[in-house]
Amino acid sequence: MSRVQGIQAIMAGDYPDPSIVRVGLDYYMTHSSFHYTPGLLVWHSRNLIDWKPIGHAIKEHVGGSIMAPDLIYHEGCYYIYFPAGRTNWVVTADNPAGPWSQPVDLKVGYIDPGHMVDEEGSRYLFLSEGYRIRLSVDGLSTVGELEQIYEGWRYPKEWLTEGFYLESPKLNFKDGYYYMTSAQGGTAGPATSHMIVSARAKSLDGPWENSPYNPIVRTKNRSETWWSKGHGTLVDTPEGDWFVVYHAYEKDYYTLGRQTLIEPIRWTADGWFTAVDPEGEAAAETDSVATAELSDGALTLEDSGRLGLQWHFFGGERLRDYTIEDNQLVLKAASKESAEPLLCIPVHHAYTAEVTVTVEGESEGTLGLYYKPGFHCGIGFNGKEPFAFRNRYKSERTVLSQGSVTLRIVNDHHEVSLYYRHSIGPWTKLDHGFEMSGFHHNVLGDFLSLRIALGATGEGTVTFSDFVYRAGVSMTLWSVTQRG
Repeated sequence: MSRVQGIQAIMAGDYPDPSIVRVGLDYYMTHSSFHYTPGLLVWHSRNLIDWKPIGHAIKEHVGGSIMAPDLIYHEGCYYIYFPAGRTNWVVTADNPAGPWSQPVDLKVGYIDPGHMVDEEGSRYLFLSEGYRIRLSVDGLSTVGELEQIYEGWRYPKEWLTEGFYLESPKLNFKDGYYYMTSAQGGTAGPATSHMIVSARAKSLDGPWENSPYNPIVRTKNRSETWWSKGHGTLVDTPEGDWFVVYHAYEKDYYTLGRQTLIEPIRWTADGWFTAVDPEGEAAAETDSVATAELSDGALTLEDSGRLGLQWHFFGGERLRDYTIEDNQLVLKAASKESAEPLLCIPVHHAYTAEVTVTVEGESEGTLGLYYKPGFHCGIGFNGKEPFAFRNRYKSERTVLSQGSVTLRIVNDHHEVSLYYRHSIGPWTKLDHGFEMSGFHHNVLGDFLSLRIALGATGEGTVTFSDFVYRAGVSMTLWSVTQRG
């Protein structure tokens, strides 16, 4: 039974474009994975609040940024439809934990696919800008041509948005109507940009009638806790309750990316659905909004001899450049131009990450915060000295080496400080610090988020062990020395 009450963040950190499906008593969800590989991490829940990662649907980079997937269940098989590299793809599995098939290129453009089956059993893929195309019986190829069947909902011109952007058609069938839930207004930009709109039709051919209750969900003012709320998918419970799952930025924390939220909906007497609080009385939400965050120990670097499920590389060139040995991760060093870092998603406003680094050969190991190539900072160790770095620039001072060094990075509400220590001695703080509040899409583009990064550059290997992530920045001040 679901414990959802009001608006809740069910997945803190950067988990955008949620697609959710219920199969019996089980719920499964996946999100955009962009250039992060492995990609399309699938999650499982029994109550819509507590989620556990169970496997990746994509093991290799597909040559493009994976955005806005649609996870569906049809006649005993799971499918994920997703766009990447100016086309759309599909993967299938008998079990959502995997193994998943190799991606199949559907050879059709537009983005944000949404799957639906009509009453005759014909399968369709709905796409951005109101387009759709018919699918083959097995759902692995397209039939015929694209056709535009919906124009969206015209919101008031005075609203401040990123653009019209009709996207993310997700479809449900209920009581004789097909309901299409779409996103408009742009997923970033102003706090009031994004929204969820609804339309319905008796046939998938239309005509599509816009809901008199549009927009179903929208941020009305930047004073709200959640900004750019949009990209919704409907899900019901075995008990007959209905919810809309969507994403939003947290006020003043664009760097965390778009987080996954849920809120109840209710069906009206005239057959439409609205948010439970359609008049926006929750618009003045505060930080007391319930949030289901990952526990500190969830970001495990290695798990039972394999890389932890919540770790991924930026890109796909280094997927075979690591091994797990004696509960340690050994990463082959590469040139700075091709050294894609290993990443995980932080989930708190203030947090601390630590890792012990041992270098071999002419290599350097780093612990940093990474947005995308060219926007990366942190602390490193080259076997002789620790150093602060921003992108490729290093500021170094000589210290005595003891083989291994534990590195620490502290992000205190966008303000970042760097520490190291040998063995179990006192922490030494570097002079160099960073302010990271601008590391997000509205400044740098690409719809990404600021992530914790482990890197290995040069020639040789870097061993990472005893990775720790925890909320907060508290530390014993007497154990810290300042390095001038």
